[in-house]
Formats: sequence, structure tokens, C-alpha cells
Amino acid sequence: MVDYHASNSQASSGGPAVYMDPREQENDWDRDLLLDPAWEKQQRKTFTAWCNSHLRKAGTQIENIEEDFRDGLKLMLLLEVISGERLPKPERGKMRVHKINNVNKALDYIASKGVKLVSIGAEEIVDGNAKMTLGMIWTIILRFAIQDISVEETSAKEGLLLWCQRKTAPYKNVNVQNFHISWKDGLAFNALIHRHRPELIDYDKLRKDDPLTNLNNAFEVAEKYLDIPKMMDAEDIVGTLRPDEKAIMTYVSCFYHAFSGAQKAETAANRICKVLAVNQENEHLMEDYEKLASDLLDWIRRTIPWLENRAPEKTMAEMQQKLEDFRGYRRVHKPPKVQEKCQLEINFNTLQTKLRLSNRPAFMPSEGRMVSDINGSWHNLEGAEKGYEEWMLNEIRRLERLDHLAEKFRQKATIHESWTDGKEAMLTQKDYETASLSEVKALLRKHEAFESDLAAHQDRVEQIAAIAQELNELDYYDSPSVNSRCQKICEQWDALGSLTQSRRESLERTEKQLESIDELYLEYAKRAAPFNNWMEGAMEDLQDMFIVHNIEEIQGLITAHEQFKSTLPEANKEREAIQAIQAEVQKIAQYNGIKLSGGNPYTTITPKTIDNKWDKVEQLVPQRDQALQEELAKQQSNDHLRRKFATQANIVGPWIQTKMEEIGRISIEMNGTLEDQLVNLREYEQSIIEYKPNIDQLEGDHQLIQEALIFDNKYTAYTMEHLRVGWEQLLTTIARTINEIENQILTRDAKGISQEQLHEYRTSFNHFDKLVIEALDFLLGDAEFARIMGIVDPNNSGVVTFQAFIDFMSRETTDTDTADQVIASFKILAADKNFIMAEELRRELPPDQAEYCIARMAPYSGPDAKPGALDYMSFSTALYGESDL
Repeated sequence: MVDYHASNSQASSGGPAVYMDPREQENDWDRDLLLDPAWEKQQRKTFTAWCNSHLRKAGTQIENIEEDFRDGLKLMLLLEVISGERLPKPERGKMRVHKINNVNKALDYIASKGVKLVSIGAEEIVDGNAKMTLGMIWTIILRFAIQDISVEETSAKEGLLLWCQRKTAPYKNVNVQNFHISWKDGLAFNALIHRHRPELIDYDKLRKDDPLTNLNNAFEVAEKYLDIPKMMDAEDIVGTLRPDEKAIMTYVSCFYHAFSGAQKAETAANRICKVLAVNQENEHLMEDYEKLASDLLDWIRRTIPWLENRAPEKTMAEMQQKLEDFRGYRRVHKPPKVQEKCQLEINFNTLQTKLRLSNRPAFMPSEGRMVSDINGSWHNLEGAEKGYEEWMLNEIRRLERLDHLAEKFRQKATIHESWTDGKEAMLTQKDYETASLSEVKALLRKHEAFESDLAAHQDRVEQIAAIAQELNELDYYDSPSVNSRCQKICEQWDALGSLTQSRRESLERTEKQLESIDELYLEYAKRAAPFNNWMEGAMEDLQDMFIVHNIEEIQGLITAHEQFKSTLPEANKEREAIQAIQAEVQKIAQYNGIKLSGGNPYTTITPKTIDNKWDKVEQLVPQRDQALQEELAKQQSNDHLRRKFATQANIVGPWIQTKMEEIGRISIEMNGTLEDQLVNLREYEQSIIEYKPNIDQLEGDHQLIQEALIFDNKYTAYTMEHLRVGWEQLLTTIARTINEIENQILTRDAKGISQEQLHEYRTSFNHFDKLVIEALDFLLGDAEFARIMGIVDPNNSGVVTFQAFIDFMSRETTDTDTADQVIASFKILAADKNFIMAEELRRELPPDQAEYCIARMAPYSGPDAKPGALDYMSFSTALYGESDL
């Protein structure tokens, strides 16, 4: 120790002028301005008391701070006392040079401890410069009393302030924000003492409006019971607008060191707070997972019955609405659920990673809400969805076919019913009983023509019955009405057959007595009837509805129509020939002066009827031409839609496949920091998302195809369903890859792994193949190898993930909280008791975390139990699981 009585030394020049710790710059002495007189007074008293609190250990003290340090002897002695180290021997002698050398030795020692003095030289101290002397003592106080204070990763002034805030937080009217105004009313000083020694102060009796009493009470108690000398005057603090920050900080640091023994308990409390914060966050994540899983499963359970409903609708409009509802489900309702499912898996993986990193048991969702349960339900959803759209399209085809057949049935039935109208009355009349011979023969010929016509209509009746049968087989919703009408037509047809046969027999009986039938009329009737029937059939065919699905089918109809038109000239010749017969009748009658009464007795088909129907046929031909051409244009448009969809699909499909392959390659070949990889992956994800308009365009093209009732596409092997699934898988894969990098960052930060270590782990992992495993088995032995494989592949799946590999590489060297550490921390707070009281938790922990523990701790029931005692062992068991204990 320095002999502060010595006076001889060797000469030396002034001390260094260097830079201080940046964290303390804001507290450094203002070298250019004079001290505030009030502050200087406070600092003189505080710094003098602080120096004497240490010098008394060496049996000495100072009276005047700027005078008593001028020779450097007590300054060197002070440094030896507070550091516990020996300084160089002081020089003897009372000359100025000896004093300067001694002060320089003290300043050199201060500089050797990493403290950089700014503009403080030995000459100023030797000359008794009060400003410089106070600045030097403040530098010593900062270095040896404040700098080493550390509270929750903060140090020096910030650490001391945080310590004060934590200790005084439970006290009313105390709000420590600084080291000046916050201490004026004296409550903060009393709160610090009461927090550590509650028996010394009755805090509830203190009043905020009586600062002098509060300050004097704290100063006297600290001096009497805590061995902290009175370093300040209450009157000076109260009488100053803003007390000196350095004086307050110096005095408060003495309280910190006086209560340093309590820091062990505070460290334990901090550890518990950290553990509880992790546990609270994990519980919040678990609750979020459970809710999201429940919502998703409920949506799936509600949706599957809708997708499994294959009840057919009765009309095209209803089925098309059903199809439109399904399109809305695919475009609007399902995509967000795909994202929710992906996010749920990401949240689950992140939660498990956090639990693993904090040494907590793995999260087990409630029954039925496991990721596997959700995947199973999703698989059922996609199973129900599969084929639903195809079923609806088939139903639309069926209904379209039914509508076509029903319209055809109604058309043919209407024509037939129109033809049969009045036929029963005609066949039942008795006109032949009063007719002349020629009239009877005419009636017979007319009847023969009718039978010919009747036979011609037989085919239509069979067609009507066949269509009705097909409608029944296709389960047409209005089949009862169709069957009723068909039955009526068939019964009427049978009745006409019977009546026709009966009338023929009657006419034949009369024929034997009748002669002289006009052959021309007969020939006219015979030729007019089939020609008339042909025209009716032609008109029916020309007005017949048609349905086609491609260009080839419509071109076939156009070809058939052209063949029909080629027969028109020959048909026109037949018409002219028939009309010529009628003209010949008129010519003969006129030539022979025969007065014709009425029309042709053998037929009701007049020349005007034939001409009118012929005109109708000629009008229908161009109409049919137009309808076929319009359908051709429609099919060409449909073919254009097919080609447009196929062109885009043949681009999008390979693009999705390429991106899937790129993601697989990127996940293996990624370089740079994890943050760089994460940025690159998110940019890559954004580039994929920006491709979404192409998918939307394809969806639009697909909708146009469906609205046009196009059911095939020979130009591409891709369907919209395949592309949708590929797109969803692409988005899910990139999201999972990003989540893997995020979990690696989380693991790296939590485990303290450097970027270089992580890169080394990745390189090692990429070469962690079968040969390496076999080599490890040989080198380590069966037992150790089995232990390692049990860690990296706990499910014995034969697959080691990169995350499991990182956990293994860092687990045994990482300092993590364990159940034993938490139990030991609680034991400290409980003063070595096997239980802890609620008031102890509230005193040592922040309010929310104290209440969190109290709510979850079981009552202690050991042999030394007290009312209200809590079992912190059970709480630790709940945090870490029995296996860790």
C-alpha cells in the first residue's frame, strides 16, 4: 500500500488527455463551462464522503477534496483501497515535481484500467483546481463503483437506473426515470431501503409532500444501519431546482453495493421471469394453434357434405348454378383455407422449435387437432372434391340431352297430333252409304291414300315412343307427363288402325257396285300423298334441333344438308309432274264439258297445299343454312377457346414444374447468411406470387370454356384441376422453405451459433450420408451411436432433418435453462425453504409474472407446510416435464 506520508519522488510531466467510454460521455465533465455552484457544493460533499468511506479502511480521511489530493499520496492510497492492488511506490519529497509525479502515477493507474481521461492533467490536481479534481474523482467513481454494475444485459448508468426502477416498481408515488428530479422527494431512497430491509422503515407513513423528512429519514437509516455515510444534505436537494446527477448517482451506487448480497435473489428472479415469459408466449402460440385448427376443421366438416352431395337437379339452370357455386368455392373460399392450412403447419413447426430451444416438452395439440388430423381431414376434403366438377358437367350434358330429347318429343308429338286431328271423325262417317258409284270409288281411293299416309306416319309414332323410352331411361324429371302423352298417342294410333280397317271393309263391300273412277284423280292422289309426306318430313328435318360438340360434327351436318339440297331439283320435277296431273284433269274436264264438283275425290291434298309446302321448304333451306353456319362459327369459336387455354396451360404447367425443381435445388445450394437466404427466398416467393395473374387468366379462360359447354381439349394434356393443385403445392413449398430458414435463424440466435458454424453444419449435413453413418457406427460403438441416432432420428424413420442435425450439433455446448436451474432459482427466492409464499413472489417478480406463478402453483403439502405455502417443484414439473427432473 502507498505510504501517503512519504514526499520524495522523481520528476515527470503532465498526465494524458484521452477519450472516455462512450456510454459515459453524456455524464462527462463540461470542460468549457463553470460548475453550477449548487451542484459543486453537492459534489464536494458527496465525493468527499465517498472517498472517506474507502479511506477510513486505511485509517485516514480527507477534509478538503481539492487540497488533500494535491500531493498525490492519498489519491494513490484511495486507488489501492478501492482496487485492492498495489501502485508504484510514491516519491519522497515535498517539491512540486514530486507531487506531479505521484499524481501522474495515480492517473496512469486509472488509465491502465481502461479509463480515458479528457483534459485532466497532474498539474491541475497539484494546483488544487477544484473543477479538475472533482472531474477526476467522478471518473474514479464511474470506473470503480458504477461501471461494473450489470442488470439484464445493461451496465453502468443504465444498469444502475434499471436496478432502481426494478426495486422501486411496487411502491406508490415512486417513478424513477433519472438521477436528479426522481429523487427530490426522498421516497425513492426510502423505497430502496424498505425493499431490502423492510424492518428499518415504515414506508406507509411517509408523505410525498414532506421531502425533507423523507430524505433525512433515508440518510439517517442508511448511515446508522447500512454503513452508508451521509453524502448529501436534504436541504441542498430540496432547495435545488434539479439536484446534481453525479452526486445522486454516486450516493445511489453505495446503496447498490450495500445490497449486492441481494443480487443473488434478483438474478434468480430474473431467470424465473425469463422462463415465465417464454412459457407465456408458448401458451399463447398453443392457444392460437388450437383456435386456427378448430376453425379449419369446422370449415372442412361443413364443406365435405356439400361436395359429397350428388343429388341431381331437374333443370340446366339449377345445375349451372351449382357449377357456378363450385367455381366460387375454388376461386374464393378454398384458396384462403389453403393458406390457413400452410400457416397452421408453419406455426406448429415454429412453436415446436421454440419449445425445443427453451428445453420445454413438445406441444401435443388436443385430440383431433394434430397436424396429421388436419392433413387427414384435408385429404378427405380433396377426396370429396375430386370428381365433383366432372359429375356436374356430366349432369349438365345429361340435362342438355334430356332437354333436346324432350323438345324433339314435343315437336314430333305436336306434328303427329296435328295430323291425327279429325281423323277418327273422318273414319267413322257413313258418307259412302248415300254416294254414287264414282263417289264410292273415290272414297275407296281416298281411303287407300289415307292408309298410305297412315303407314308413312308409323315411323313417326315409333320415333315418339323411342324418344319417350329414352327419356325414361335417362330419368327425365317430367317423365310422367311424357309417358301420359305417349300413351295417349299410341292408344289413338291403335284406334286409327282399327277404324281404318273397318272403313276399308265397308268401302270394299260397296266397291263391287261402283265404277268409273277417275284415274287421273287417283294417280294425282297416289303421287301427291308421298310427295306431301316427303315435304312434311323435309320441313320437320329442316326445323329439327341439333346439338354438336366439335367442328367435325357440325361439318357432318352441313355435308348432310348439302346432300339434301342436291335432291331438291329432282323433287321439284316430281312436284311439277304432280301439278301437271291436276292440270290434265282440268284440261280433260274442260275439253269434255265436265263440270267438276268440289276437289279431287281421292285426296285432300290440293295443288295449292303442295305449292305452299314447297314454298315453305324453300324458305326453310336458307334458314337451315344460316343455323348450321352459326353453329359452325360457334364451334370454331370453341376451338379457339380450346387453343387459347391450351397455349397458356402448356406454358404455365412446365413453369410450375420448373419452379418446383428450382425450389428443391435452392433449398440444397443456398449460400450466404441466413438473413440473405431469407431475403432471396422472399424475393423468389414474390416473383412466384407475381405470376398469379397468369393463373387468374387461365382460370378465366377455363370458365369461358365451361360456360361454352366444352368438355374436351385435344390441344393440351393439362387440366385446370392439375394446374390448380400444382400452383397450391408451389406456394406451400416455398412457404415451408422460408419457414425452415426462419426456424434456423431462431435456432441460431437461441443457441448462439455463428454464421460460420451454421455454414459448417450445412456442409456437414449435406455430406451426412450412409457412408458417414456407417463410419460413425464403427468409431463410436453401438451404444453411443444408438444414443446419437435416438437424438437426430427419434421416430426411427431413417431420415435426419437439418433442424434435428443443428439441434444435435449445438445441444451439448449451449447454455439453456433447465428444470434444476429454475428450482434452484425459486429456492433462492424462498430463502432455502421447500416452499414459497405468494408475498415473496410478488416482492421479487414483476406483477404479471408473479400472478402467473401463483395461479399455476399447487399448494405445498410437505411436513413444514404453512398456510398459503406454494409448491414450486410442481410448477417446474409443469414447465419442463417429469423427464427433466
